[in-house]
Amino acid sequence: MDYLKTVVPSQLLLERGSNLVVINPGSANIRVGLANQDSPFNIPHCIARRTNQFSKLNVQDQLLNSQVTTAQHMEREKAYDVIASLLKIPFLDEEVANNSVPRKMGRVDGYNPQNTRKDGAFTWTDIHVKDLKSSVAPESSMDKSVINESLVQHEGTDSKEPTLTKRKFREVICGEEALRVSPTEPYCLRRPIRRGHLNISQHYPMQQVLEDLHALWDWILLEKLHIPHQERSLYSAILVVPETFDNREIKEILSILLRDLHFSSAVVHQEGLAAVFGNGLSTACVVNMGAQVTSVICIEDGVALPNTEKTLPFGGEDISRCLLWTQRHHQTWPQIRTDILTKPIDLLMLNRLKESYCEIKEGELDAVAIVHSYEDAMPAGSHKTRLTALNVPPMGLFYPTLLIPDLYPPPPRSWFHDYEDMLEETWHIELPRRSDMPDGVYPGINVGLPMWDNYPFFSMKPKKEEKVGLAEAITNSILSTGRIDLQRKLFCSIQLIGGVALTGGLIPAVEERVLHAIPSNEAIDTVEVLQSRMNPTFVSWKGGAILGVLDFGRDAWIHREDWIRNGIHIGSGRKYKDSHFLQAQAMCYINS
Repeated sequence: MDYLKTVVPSQLLLERGSNLVVINPGSANIRVGLANQDSPFNIPHCIARRTNQFSKLNVQDQLLNSQVTTAQHMEREKAYDVIASLLKIPFLDEEVANNSVPRKMGRVDGYNPQNTRKDGAFTWTDIHVKDLKSSVAPESSMDKSVINESLVQHEGTDSKEPTLTKRKFREVICGEEALRVSPTEPYCLRRPIRRGHLNISQHYPMQQVLEDLHALWDWILLEKLHIPHQERSLYSAILVVPETFDNREIKEILSILLRDLHFSSAVVHQEGLAAVFGNGLSTACVVNMGAQVTSVICIEDGVALPNTEKTLPFGGEDISRCLLWTQRHHQTWPQIRTDILTKPIDLLMLNRLKESYCEIKEGELDAVAIVHSYEDAMPAGSHKTRLTALNVPPMGLFYPTLLIPDLYPPPPRSWFHDYEDMLEETWHIELPRRSDMPDGVYPGINVGLPMWDNYPFFSMKPKKEEKVGLAEAITNSILSTGRIDLQRKLFCSIQLIGGVALTGGLIPAVEERVLHAIPSNEAIDTVEVLQSRMNPTFVSWKGGAILGVLDFGRDAWIHREDWIRNGIHIGSGRKYKDSHFLQAQAMCYINS
C-alpha cells in the first residue's frame, strides 16, 4: 500500500500492464489493448466470411429487421415536431413562407473535437489473397479456415491489374474491412453482438456466434497486439463487460478467453464500475451511450448499485439512421441508393457525417457536406449537398420515438436464462426448487461447461429495457437509490461515456432536461454533468486497465485450468465479485 502511494501512476501501468490484455466488447466496436497503452484499438466488431451460396444474404441479420409501421411513422413525425418547437426550427412539413428570404444557417463544419478526419470516400476492400509468390499454394491451403495474418492490409481496391493466374478469395475478413466488402461479392457479414447481447437467432446459431467471436478476437490479438498463439499463456485478460450482458453470455465469453484463446487467467468487471475508475471518481451516475444501446447505472464508493440499472434500446447508429431519414424527408439527400442494411459501407459514411455535423443547439442548423454513393464495387461517387435540421437526430436520445428500432431488434431472450449471477455473490442464496427435478439438481447451476445446454429454462426476471428517454432514465435511476444525500451527490456527478458522449451540445442538454425531469416534490435543484478526463469512448477500457494493474491479490481472477476443469459452481467461492480489498487499493490510488 505504501508503494501505491509513492509510485507514479504511469510507472505502475508500465510495470504491471505489459502482460494484461484489456478487452471491452460492444455491439458495434470492440476496444482492445495492453493495460500499459495510453488508448486501445477501437475496431468494428464484425466479421465477413466467404460463402458459396448463390441466394445468399450479404448481411446475416437481414431477415430480422422489420418494416416501419404507420403508427411508428406517425409517432416519429410527432416527435420531430415536438423537438422542432424546442429547438425553434420549422416543423417537419412546414414550408418556408417566402423562399426569397435566406434561411438562418449555422455552419458546423469541423465543430466537434473528434472531427479530424477527411471528407474522403471509403474504398471497397480487396477480397483477394495477396500472393507474394506463386509457389505458396500448398502452404496456404493448410491455413484456409483461419485468418491469414499477412492478409489484412488497409489498402482498399487500389491494387494492380489482376494477373492471368486465378486469384484466391480471402476466407475471413475482420474489422472495418468487413464493413467495406461490396455486397456483390460472395461474403456474408456477421455481427456477433447486437443490441448489447450475443446475436443469437434462428438465422445465427450460438455455435456460429461463438466461433466468430473467437476468430475475430484471435485476429485482433495477432494483427493488432502481435501476441502469437504460443505466447498467449504468458498473458492475462481483463474483460470489461456491458451492463446488458447476462450471466450465461459472460460465461461463454470467459470460455473463449480461457479455453480457446489460451489466456492464463481472466477477471470480469462491469463497464459502469470501470468507467468510474477510468475518470478517477468514486461515486457517479454513469451514462454509457454506445452505438446500439444506452445504459445507466449508479456507483457509490466504487460499488455498483444493481437496482439503479436502466437499459435503453437505442444508440449512435440509430441517430445515424435518423439523420438519413431526416434528410430524405427534407429532400436534401442526393438521388443515390443509400441502404445501411445491405451496404454496411453506407453506415460508415453516415456515422462519419453524424460525428462531423450533428450537434444539439437552438436554431436552424445546416451544413454543406460531401455525401458518397457506393455502387456495385465501383469507385465512390461524390455529391456536394446541403444537409438540414442537423440538430434534430441527436435529440432522439430524449424523444426515442424519433429513433424507430426497425433495424437490428434485440435478440430473443429465452436462451439467456441462468440463475447464477456472475456479478454478485449468490452461492449463499436459497435457490428455487421444482418438484419434478431430482435431488441435487438446481436450475442453471454450472458444474462444467458442456452441461449448460442440458438445463431446462425457467421463468426469471430478464434485464428489462426502458421505454423512456435519456433524461427520464437518468432521473429514475438516481431516485431509485432512495437516499436524499446520495441522490444530491449523484445528480451533481453524472458521467457521460461512449461514442455518443462526443456529440456537441449534449452536456448542457442533459443537464437541462434531467433538471426538468426531477419531480417537483424532490428537494433537488442542481444537476451537473462532469467533464470526462479522457476520450469518453475509452473511459471504461482505461478503468479496466487501472483495476487490473491495482489488483495485487487477484482474489477474483479465474485461472484457465480451474475454468476448464470445473467452471464456476455454487460453493466454489471462485467467481467474479467486487473485492473490497481491490476497491480499497483503487480508492487509495485515486485519492493519493
